[in-house]
Amino acid sequence: MQYEAGSIGTTAMTGVTRAAELTVVVPTFNEHDNVAPLIELLASALEGVDWEVIFVDDDSADGTAAAVREIAQRDPRVRCLQRIGRRGLSTACIEGVLASSAPFVAVMDADLQHDERLLPRMLETLRSETCDLVVGSRYIAGGRVGDWEGRRAGISSLATRLSRLICRTDIADPMSGFFMLRREVFDRAVRRLSGQGFKILLDLLASSPGQPRLKELPYEFRRRRHGTSKLDTLVAWEFGMLLADKLVGHLLPVRFALFTVIGAVGLGVHLAVLRAALAVPTVNFTKAQAIATVVAMTSNFFLNNLFTYRDQRLRGLRLLRGLLSFYLICAVGAVGNVGIAAYVFAADHVWWLAGIAGAVVGSVWNYAVSSVFTWRRR
Repeated sequence: MQYEAGSIGTTAMTGVTRAAELTVVVPTFNEHDNVAPLIELLASALEGVDWEVIFVDDDSADGTAAAVREIAQRDPRVRCLQRIGRRGLSTACIEGVLASSAPFVAVMDADLQHDERLLPRMLETLRSETCDLVVGSRYIAGGRVGDWEGRRAGISSLATRLSRLICRTDIADPMSGFFMLRREVFDRAVRRLSGQGFKILLDLLASSPGQPRLKELPYEFRRRRHGTSKLDTLVAWEFGMLLADKLVGHLLPVRFALFTVIGAVGLGVHLAVLRAALAVPTVNFTKAQAIATVVAMTSNFFLNNLFTYRDQRLRGLRLLRGLLSFYLICAVGAVGNVGIAAYVFAADHVWWLAGIAGAVVGSVWNYAVSSVFTWRRR
């Protein structure tokens, strides 16, 4: 399919581009084959509207960004925002909206599963009604999820129910990735957004200082034409992190909370290994303690790599280097733990207070330094 740029948004006589009334933000990752068809569909659906589309690409290996730029050379309505070293649907959407100056902004996927023909109706609803946000909904009368198999439909239903733990607004489809809103609604919420997960709408609804006036419009979720689905265990992890951030993130960082929980598990591992080692006649306490410490640090590293830093998981040679750096960081943390505990105990002679103070200092050190050196973002 060969895309040819139209003339919408450009005056025929002067070639001067008019300011966009509507920006469509499309996050992409390996969606090369969907770029041109999506732009054609947008051009057809939004005829008569001054619009632009911003593709926010997370450095796709399949040349998605190059495909967008090639079309952008012929059509000023098409823009590419390529991100290096960062990945995430929510943050991509946030950066795309921030790069726009249009009074109305829509968010949709690049996989052609969202019905672009609904965009004009969304825009007209925002123009003519006392409405801040219009959501394309699969779960109201007239909406459908298409030909989803039972397992995926069940997961979506469960996620929708869980989302109500943090959603402040009565909405049938808070997990929708297809919506349009007034720019000022985004501006009021943007500094509260967590950027976690893949559902920016849920983050927006949970972060808005007030309850946005919203309306849901039905649409049928279509089959993906090209590429593969991005749904995997990382997506589930990101969704869980979003829920946790909105539930307890105002008290302490979610990653730190998870890091601390795994640290508590590590303590249990340490005591279990220590007891087992002491049961060996030839092993004295010093050796047993050393063995238990190494085993506990190792288990903590792999558990944190699997859960706390799942989105930055280390593999291959980087996994080995990360383990060695984690050993070193935790060793320094242990020294700080003992030093602070000894200082507090000398001052107050309250053993449990000294123990807690040392543990807190050690945990904060291990978390802060390992975040920078062991699981640093590439």
